[in-house]
Amino acid sequence: MRSVTDCLNNLKSKGFKLTLQRLAVIEHLEGNQKHPSAADLYAEVKKKYPMISFATVYNTLKILNEAQEIKQLTIGFDKVNFDPNTKPHDHFFCRECGRIIDIFPEKRMGVKEIDGHRINECQVYYYGICSECMKAKKKKKEKTHT
Repeated sequence: MRSVTDCLNNLKSKGFKLTLQRLAVIEHLEGNQKHPSAADLYAEVKKKYPMISFATVYNTLKILNEAQEIKQLTIGFDKVNFDPNTKPHDHFFCRECGRIIDIFPEKRMGVKEIDGHRINECQVYYYGICSECMKAKKKKKEKTHT
């Protein structure tokens, strides 16, 4: 996502109203690398703005996605997540802890065509076990063998 100001200007130019609730959602997304779901974001924003509704958060995310200010991820199996980083990159989903991690495979960046097909957008998802969970498993295994 671009800066809060640029994002708000983009929304305004597309005819969307700039409300305090939308601003709260946008501010929470700026620089967020956790790839929150609508429920995650709602829980966080509600701490500062207790009167905000889940519908407002969800609708704001939908608007931001339509305005290409965020990307909608369907990497998880039970929910949709959102990524404010709209630059080309992939995602890794840890099947142990559920964390989503940005992956930047430099070789594939900037590919515009594959086998004669024009590429407009690409989302690649990797599934496995993250390095943190691997370390935890290794420690647990070492403890049981001692």
